[in-house]
Amino acid sequence: MINLALFGAGRIGHIHGHNVAAHKQANLVALHDPYQPNADSLSQALGCQTMTAAEIFADPSIHGVLVCSATDTHAELIEQAVASGKHVFCEKPIDLSLARVQQVVANVGSGDITSMVAFNRRFDPQFAQLQQRIAAGEIGNVEMVSIISKDPAPPPIEYIKVSGGLFRDMTIHDFDMARFLLGEEIEEVTAQASCMVDPAIGEAGDFDTALVTLKTASGKLAQISNSRRASFGYDQRFEVHGSMGMLTAGNINEHSLTSYTAEGVNGAKPMHFFLERYEQAYKAELETFIAALNGADVVVPTMYDGLQAIRLAEAALLSVAEGKTINLSSIGA
Repeated sequence: MINLALFGAGRIGHIHGHNVAAHKQANLVALHDPYQPNADSLSQALGCQTMTAAEIFADPSIHGVLVCSATDTHAELIEQAVASGKHVFCEKPIDLSLARVQQVVANVGSGDITSMVAFNRRFDPQFAQLQQRIAAGEIGNVEMVSIISKDPAPPPIEYIKVSGGLFRDMTIHDFDMARFLLGEEIEEVTAQASCMVDPAIGEAGDFDTALVTLKTASGKLAQISNSRRASFGYDQRFEVHGSMGMLTAGNINEHSLTSYTAEGVNGAKPMHFFLERYEQAYKAELETFIAALNGADVVVPTMYDGLQAIRLAEAALLSVAEGKTINLSSIGA
């Protein structure tokens, strides 16, 4: 049985905590959150004890940690976990600073410790099957990838101000999925961004609307379309065009009922929020992490993948600022 400890009793901590509690091969034995009322409430719901970070890292019975705390705590917790011989599952991003992420990757190294960045979209059943069928050669050589990712509404301005901005907070998932589906490292980044949804987002120094084009050394292209607003729900779509065909993955709707009448054909809107849309992905990524700790031959997104995603975010920011294509080699490797 794998014993895990959870850092963070917020929204994502609740998701992962309950998923561990429901898992047959893992125990959630400890929880830490600096806001004690949150820690006490969630620990009681999950049936585990609260501990300090030092107690968690010093406890030899704890095999791994889930880092679901505030972003500015991720890097240090990852390093402390690895130094204490514990496996790590960390929510994205590793850190908002590229230099700090590079430092974490260097410190973690490539030893026997599993260190996983929770890019949950890789584990969505649709998107995972999409990548598997690409890898199996169903559509030949990939030539173009189109990613559409739009939130139903922007987050609060208070969150925008500490999020690191659109590219580091939202598009980072799409950067990872582009690499995942292209099967090749990206060399060039061209981005345009603006404020079309809420002027307050622009006043906070961020964007709410963006288009990003990515290019690999062999010429493969990916285009990412982002918006903080989609009036019809959470919009998550993929199209992958290859030399022998095309694969697409569409939205998951609130229900599958469709009405056919003289007035027209009507169906449900896409699921409204990411917690519902990616419920299965959150479960699958945790199952994969636990399987890795049990010695299974599984592939997990690594700290290196987290580094590559933040490099692409930095390149996109620079492209917008300078109005030109950025070669990724100019952004810290």
